[in-house]
Amino acid sequence: MGNHYSARQADSQGFIDYSDDEHATWQILIERQLPCLAGRACAEYQAGLDLLELPRDRIPQLGEINAVLAPCTGWSVVAVPALISFDRFFELLAHRQFPVATFIRRRDELDYLQEPDIFHEIFGHCAMLTNPAFADFTHTYGQLGLSASKEERVFLARLYWFTVEFGLLQTEQGLRIYGGGILSSIGETAYALSGTPRRAPFVLQDVLRTPYRIDIMQPLYYVLPSLDSLYTLTREEILAQLTRARELGLFEPLYPPRQIQAAR
Repeated sequence: MGNHYSARQADSQGFIDYSDDEHATWQILIERQLPCLAGRACAEYQAGLDLLELPRDRIPQLGEINAVLAPCTGWSVVAVPALISFDRFFELLAHRQFPVATFIRRRDELDYLQEPDIFHEIFGHCAMLTNPAFADFTHTYGQLGLSASKEERVFLARLYWFTVEFGLLQTEQGLRIYGGGILSSIGETAYALSGTPRRAPFVLQDVLRTPYRIDIMQPLYYVLPSLDSLYTLTREEILAQLTRARELGLFEPLYPPRQIQAAR
């Protein structure tokens, strides 16, 4: 599917003027997603959501998000086009800046969108960026990616996918979600904690060797014992495990070949 969205431009004051219809789409998305996260999202995400105080009836301005993130962890959000290069992506993360595409999905794509929109970026990711351990890991990841080779970045993409986007957390209350790709998806929120997918303990080398597809429900999720275990991952450790993962090669995919149409 080609990219058919374009980012909205801010005025000289940094304000983005969304239409009433776009604000209404945000309201539909947030009001149906919040009840789904009760008992499923991790406590760190819920704490971040409380700090952000996201509006229900309109799309928040990026400055409102930055006013919360900056004092918490030194992060900020930056408006970007719908899709950006890996170089730009890693550069932003390395400077504690999280890229946010400033468009919102159409009503006929409420349930699933390949391109990350402002609902996915703000609602899915920004609450977690108020958490110091998660914020530090994302910063470390950006620094690592900035200096990585093209081949290394392919392996690093799997680490991001199975943590920042689709990570699960083991808590005393049971399994909880911290990955933004799940938290912003009504279907995947229910699916991820159901009996359908496989789940495995987070082992860095295994994560780096696991293929994934972006256009299906995930057949496998990796479970962290705590967010602090992300914090303890150093650049040196990640690079060493990445080198070993490249030597060992990838696991067999747990999904069908791409030519088989997957329903989502």
